[in-house]
Amino acid sequence: MISFLKGCVQHDKFIKNPTPKQLAVCEYSCKSQRKGISIIFALHLLKMGRSKSKPVIEKLLIDNIAAEGKAIGHVEGVVVFVSNCVPGDIVDVQVVRKRKRFMEGYPVHFHQYSATRSEPFCRHFGLCGGCKWQHLPYAEQLKFKHRQVTDAFERIGKVQADEVLPILPSEKQHYYRNKLEFTFSSNRWLTSDEINSGDLNIERRGLGFHIPGRFDKVLDIAECYLQPEPSNHIRNFVRDYAFEHNLKFFDLIHQEGLLRNLILRNNLAGEWMAIFSFFRDDQDQIVALLDAVASQFPQITSLMYVINSKANDTITDLPVNLFKGNNQLLEKMEDLVFSISPKSFFQTNTEQAHQLYCVARDFANLKGSEIVYDLYTGTGTIALFLANRCRKVVGLEYVPEAIEDAKKNAGLNRIENSFFYAGDIRELLNESFTEENGRPDVIITDPPRTGMHTDVVEAILAARPGRIVYVSCNPATQARDVSLLSGSYRLVKIQPVDMFPFTHHVENVALLVLNQ
Repeated sequence: MISFLKGCVQHDKFIKNPTPKQLAVCEYSCKSQRKGISIIFALHLLKMGRSKSKPVIEKLLIDNIAAEGKAIGHVEGVVVFVSNCVPGDIVDVQVVRKRKRFMEGYPVHFHQYSATRSEPFCRHFGLCGGCKWQHLPYAEQLKFKHRQVTDAFERIGKVQADEVLPILPSEKQHYYRNKLEFTFSSNRWLTSDEINSGDLNIERRGLGFHIPGRFDKVLDIAECYLQPEPSNHIRNFVRDYAFEHNLKFFDLIHQEGLLRNLILRNNLAGEWMAIFSFFRDDQDQIVALLDAVASQFPQITSLMYVINSKANDTITDLPVNLFKGNNQLLEKMEDLVFSISPKSFFQTNTEQAHQLYCVARDFANLKGSEIVYDLYTGTGTIALFLANRCRKVVGLEYVPEAIEDAKKNAGLNRIENSFFYAGDIRELLNESFTEENGRPDVIITDPPRTGMHTDVVEAILAARPGRIVYVSCNPATQARDVSLLSGSYRLVKIQPVDMFPFTHHVENVALLVLNQ
């Protein structure tokens, strides 16, 4: 094992004085890659060590998919969560985590493949953290997402909607995203083929996505199916230019290098924004690279850069420098125009976001005289989408920069009946606020995955709007919150919306009406 470890380029941080446990785990996790075993569970073992007490479950029938996207089977009344499987597979499963009521594991042998299994379309499937449902046909994905929503309301919320509408599919299953972020690494993750090659002089620099569970390792991406072209062309050009000019890729462990991150954004008009993050301010190298990118890609109408010498990758607290072009992208949605700045939040599936907003507008059932509150308004997209259908819309958001974007978008569209406030919604939404801004007839709420704080739920109950339209990216917390509202409100209908094909994520819109 010692010789194996010393020749291991994947886990080089263990080379100095490895313990016996580290030696065993390193050997196991690297050999797992050679066998095509899910890297997530190999990495799980890298953290916890290998235990001989963990059994192998033979011929387990995969019969369902759990809420977070993992396949599940059952043995002697115990739930088994399994990676890289679909319902109908019959597999031998190596257990890596065992508890009284559940186990977790990965497949080591397939006795029978499911008739519904499909061939993954991406060469990076199984290593990249995105698009984990490529082996599941899209129609089946929609079925399980719809079930995820209904199960959450039945099992967690203990509430039942009068009407459950069919899930709205995404018209585009590929190239639907308008934003991707890539990371440069001086010590990228090696694929199983590269490890098998035995080449210790292999190129270690890479540009791509973080390996799940390993923030210090990046998988070099040759082709991604999430964002339309020229996304792949831009990323590959930048990598090739960096190789040719020997630019230093960032070393996360030692905090050194030049190239750190690349964010690409686009709009439906085919205009692009590129934001480079550099670790140090080397103007000669920065200007030469950006000039090359600008010359090669005239579609980039907004070329920017950030100097980030912090320990983390976030740029929200850093100034963004405009190198060439405009400092924003403009996106049209019906008769509205939204400004997208480098730090703006905007739904990453633009066309499906329009469908989501249409559902929210339909559920709100505005007649023109209503006061609407939009909680967690972000950059005000839903609020402004409803503004021409009501008397007044009031947006609340805890991120001040987002509120500034909301006000900017209101001015851009000459909307004068919108009012935006920044602050903790638990503190903003009180009796004095509703007296000042008018008691809401309709409340739209679109909280983060954690759902609404109980104080916000209580404030909504105190405000007693006639309708609540609850937009959520997490049906579990949404169902929990709806249950808290159910004493005063009736759950009229829910509408699942698929925003992210080939993932387990699903949006849901719920309509609640005040009991008379």
